Amino acid sequence: MTKKKVPFLNREISWLYFNERVLQEAADESVPLIERIKFLSIFSSNLEEFYRVRVATMTRLSNLNDKAKELLGFNPKKVLNEIKNIVVKQERKFEQLFQATLINELAQNRIFILNDTQLNVVRGEFVREHFRDKILSNLVPIMVDLDKPFPELKDRYLYFFVRLKKKTGKKDQFALIELPTDLPRFLVLPETNGLKFIILAEDIIKYCLDDIFYIFSYDEMDAFSIQLTRDAELDIDKNVSDKFIEELKTSLDKRKKGKPMRLLYDTEMPFDMLSILVAKMKIEAESLIPGNRYHRFGDFIKFPNVGDKSLEYPANVPLKVAGLHRTQSIINKLSTRDYLINLPYQSYDYIILFLREAAIDPKVTAINITLYRLAENSRVINALINAAKNGKKVNCLVELKARFDERANIFWTNRLEEEGVHVNYGLTDYKVHSKICLVTRIEKGLPVYYANLATGNFNEKTAKLYCDHSIFTSKKEITNDLIKLFAALNKKTVASGFKYLMVSPLESRTKFYGLIDREIKNAKAGKPAYMILKVNSLADEGIVEKLYDASNAGVKVKLIVRGICCLVPGVKEFSENITVISIVDKFLEHARVFIFGNNGKEEMFLSSADLMSRNFEHRVEVGFPVLDAEVRQEIRDIIDFQLQDNVKARDITRLNNNKYHKNRITAKVRAQVQTYNYLKNKHQ
Repeated sequence: MTKKKVPFLNREISWLYFNERVLQEAADESVPLIERIKFLSIFSSNLEEFYRVRVATMTRLSNLNDKAKELLGFNPKKVLNEIKNIVVKQERKFEQLFQATLINELAQNRIFILNDTQLNVVRGEFVREHFRDKILSNLVPIMVDLDKPFPELKDRYLYFFVRLKKKTGKKDQFALIELPTDLPRFLVLPETNGLKFIILAEDIIKYCLDDIFYIFSYDEMDAFSIQLTRDAELDIDKNVSDKFIEELKTSLDKRKKGKPMRLLYDTEMPFDMLSILVAKMKIEAESLIPGNRYHRFGDFIKFPNVGDKSLEYPANVPLKVAGLHRTQSIINKLSTRDYLINLPYQSYDYIILFLREAAIDPKVTAINITLYRLAENSRVINALINAAKNGKKVNCLVELKARFDERANIFWTNRLEEEGVHVNYGLTDYKVHSKICLVTRIEKGLPVYYANLATGNFNEKTAKLYCDHSIFTSKKEITNDLIKLFAALNKKTVASGFKYLMVSPLESRTKFYGLIDREIKNAKAGKPAYMILKVNSLADEGIVEKLYDASNAGVKVKLIVRGICCLVPGVKEFSENITVISIVDKFLEHARVFIFGNNGKEEMFLSSADLMSRNFEHRVEVGFPVLDAEVRQEIRDIIDFQLQDNVKARDITRLNNNKYHKNRITAKVRAQVQTYNYLKNKHQ
């Protein structure tokens, strides 16, 4: 009997469906106007990274032979073609949404984005004066000789491709203008009769082209924006040695010159100019993406709100945590119970205060911590440096291979080492992605341990935007395992044999399978069996197959997956007992929560890991049980709000149409609003 093919959606295609949900937020009329523009910005930034990493990888795979493609289970060239088709459609939606909808709504709010053709004499003089004072000296055009090699375009930089004409019939001249990355993108023009005006840097430059090429006597000048996205994957020596940082710096410089993955171009550009670019830059057809007037739309995350405050989401005041106080010891509180910080609803200051207390407490002797992504002005780093200055032994593992944060993490590594902190650069073969901290304190002559474990990074900036759970505990079940884990990490090795923690790469998969198998066993025995799993991404084939097995055994599986979901729910004989929702809202859902029915004795785990192969096989991840009953109930309540969401939740189905989730609850339930109000009432 032939085994049925397991339903498995390609991860790249699934990711594009996720980015479509971000685009939905920009289209949602209930979202404040400036926030809708920011969602367009997020969509654009997401897509840029997608091309730099995932499309780059897929392009490499497309060069494999047929046998290798068979082992992959899909044809990379076919997937690349599907990506192109989806992206072109999404770009059209994007352009329609921005040009036809959001610009009109800005106008209804008396805010106007002007281009270079829409300036009256007064505003034109203002713009030209600004250009000459602030911009002109930063621009050095490159005159392009079509008989010579084309200049190298930098990754993600904005350029103008310019054609210069003379009426005398002489041959057209071409030029490139590179826009500096530190050039402010938006200029607010003087207000007139209560009307607000904004112009972008590109339109300022186009308006003042004659000032740039003033030494020539050209009669006509046309400029069209382009942006190149390059392959951003690193090719580095895996040997973690003293030379590692230099190797990494070299690789980061190479990243700027990676293979072109996508050329975004203004669709107004004449075909003959586009043909020159394609020929000279050797751009492949699938890498050519028609764009809009404005590229690098990620900059629109800083679009200025010159209108009413109602055009943005009101800022939530970070809530307190009942029982914890800024002027009382957090460490002393942990002897009686665990404490939970729900970010971004509750203040990240508690994590900083915990580290600050450890830094100055004379009884604290050591701090061990893993760092993956850090804020630009990191108070976490400052606390660790002060701890070292106060004589504490500070062991800090900084993951230098954190994608797109490598350069920042090199900077922090150097800073920490200069201040006397012992820095571990990470492991040779694995990224350390765990978010754990262990403080050693001497009490009555013996070491006592206090820990912080989280689903998100030690990053106070992202903690204002990302929904994560962070737990303080002194429970020996947890701290004893952490002692063992840090001992291994400080020796640049991975460990196994943990009693309570689920640690990748050696044990997470086996333990996770075991938890699913227990639910399957209970279902087959006629006992209640269910799972609720919340992650950013579900893409591991082994986990997907295991969840299909659970569904077929009668286990009720509820999944909350923000991003990639390769599992296909609702398929007969595979996933009839599985439902999937995705929540995209004001804050980015980032927590990883795993709940298992366990025949009435429900168990809950939090984790730094998503359900992806890399999290099981190629990273050091830490999943940990939630042992405190009150903390467990609070997280359970928050998860229930998400399962009930009928405002921002989308159903993930085999149709992949991102329809908003409907349920029998007549009142509107928006999980993020519900969570904030719940925590406010509970902890006031």
